[in-house]
Order: sequence, then C-alpha cells, then structure tokens
Amino acid sequence: MRVGGRAEWLLEPARPEELVAAWRLARERGLDVRILGGGANLIVEDGLHPGVVIATDRMARVFRPGREEEGDGFEGGGEPTPRTGSAGEGEPLLVCWAGAGLPGLVRSARELGWSGLQGLVGVPGQLGGGVTMNAGGRWGELWDVVESVRLLIPEGALVERPRAACSPAYRDARLGECVVLGAVLRLAHGNRAEIGAEMRQYLAEKSAAQPVSEHSSGCVFRNPDPELSDGRGAGQLVADCGGKGLQEGAAMVSPKHGNFIVNRGGATSADVFRLIERVQTLVLETSGVHLEREAREWRLPQNANRPRRGLS
Repeated sequence: MRVGGRAEWLLEPARPEELVAAWRLARERGLDVRILGGGANLIVEDGLHPGVVIATDRMARVFRPGREEEGDGFEGGGEPTPRTGSAGEGEPLLVCWAGAGLPGLVRSARELGWSGLQGLVGVPGQLGGGVTMNAGGRWGELWDVVESVRLLIPEGALVERPRAACSPAYRDARLGECVVLGAVLRLAHGNRAEIGAEMRQYLAEKSAAQPVSEHSSGCVFRNPDPELSDGRGAGQLVADCGGKGLQEGAAMVSPKHGNFIVNRGGATSADVFRLIERVQTLVLETSGVHLEREAREWRLPQNANRPRRGLS
C-alpha cells in the first residue's frame, strides 16, 4: 500500500534459528514483537511503532529435502536450472523458509515441471504470510499443497505440525499467534509447457479484473457468506452500491475492482482507514451486509509514547 510509519527496532534474520533467537530476546526484554513478511496484505498506521519488527526478507531459502547444504537450493524461490534426471525427478517436495517469495516459488515449480502452485500466479507476498493467511484465489490456495509447517509458538518453543493436524479455512490457516518459520510443499509431476500455459491464462484473467500493477494491500474485505449476500462477493457488493472510484485523499477504491483500495500517490494510512470505514458503511446501508476486513492492520498502541527498553 506504500503507507505507514517506522519501526523502533527492525531486525533482519537470515536463518530460522536467528528469527527464533530474536523473538526470544525481544520477549525477554518485554518488547512487543511483530513479524513482517512481504507486506502484501498489510496496512500500517503512520507514526513510530514501538517494539521490534522482525523482517523475513533474508530468510528466502528454498530447497529439496536433504539438499539444504548441498548447493542444490535457490534463493527466494528464484528459478532453478533443472538437471536432467535430478531436479525434475524424485518426490516433488520443496522445503521453503518463511521469506521465500510466492511469485518466485510459482516460477520455480513451473521450471521443475511440478504442478500445484500455478493457481497462485500473480499472488504477491512471501511463504510465511501466505501460509498464515492461506493465500490464494479462485484457482487454488496455498494450503492445497502444504504437507507440514514449522512453527514458533508464542512461548518460544518450536513445533512441527503436519497438514492433518491443521484446519485451514478461507484466508485463515487458524494458526493463532504462531509464527511460520517454513513449510514443506508437496507438488505433483506435470508438464512444464502445460503448467506455463495455465499460468499465462490465469494471469491474463487476473490482470483484466484487478489493479495488479498499482499499490494496494490486495483484497481489503473478506467475501461474505453467499447466503447473506445473494451470492455476491465483496467486490461486487462495493460495485453495486456505487463504491468504485470513491476517494479519501490519495486513497481510492479501484475503478477496476471494488475490493481493492489503491494508493494514487501520497496517500496516508488515515486516508486508507477512512475510506475502508466509508465503504463498509455504504455497503451495510445499501445491502445489509457487514464486510469484514481481510487486510491485516498494524495500529499504534495507545501507550506508544511510553519509554521503551532496548535490546542491548
């Protein structure tokens, strides 16, 4: 969205164990801790945010099981060079750290000839946030291919949780306050050309319907219960009440899709939050449907100006 303030402390671990150490240290110091992935579905309030923000950008390793230290991995989901009789064969499993970019993972799976991620083409963000929110769309969700997840629980312990022990739902993996350190993805052998053709088709349809090239936080609202909305999604409800094109400052409801708010340049978080509330009120008054927010929000605490303890 390109809005928001600054972090009092920003830590950038390069490995999962460094993230765990940073988390435990911050909690020992009594500091609030937040995890920042790609920020693709996040709206940050302007101002100085007290406490610690741990960014996962550098935790971008992706590799096949047992190959972590053999140089057979690739950074950030970048496209690998498949080796004949090697990368494209064997079990189609990928071990991904939290900072692996979803667009790169989708491309990597295509290059390996592995099917299962093409429905996420055009979905921004990183693996950690994608798992936490069950990222996806009409062509599939990330949890369709998750075999297991490695989690840091709030108390600081590590747990491995298989897919069978999880209950992911629409835009919510139901992991509570756990932090995703990584995941194992189980794909399927496929045809590289056919996978690429699927991706091009999905991306063309998405680009025609959504403002993919503009600054936004993705879908702002969750799609409501179809029985309450006459089968209409959030974007259609906004469009039906004339919400497309509404503005607050430099924040605008996209004329292309009613469930996107875009930053036209220079918007503040206050502009965005006011516009979200205005759209919610408009939809409620015209349709009787209350739109729940899907985008995550980082608000300043009421005691944001109290003295803080350092990390050192």
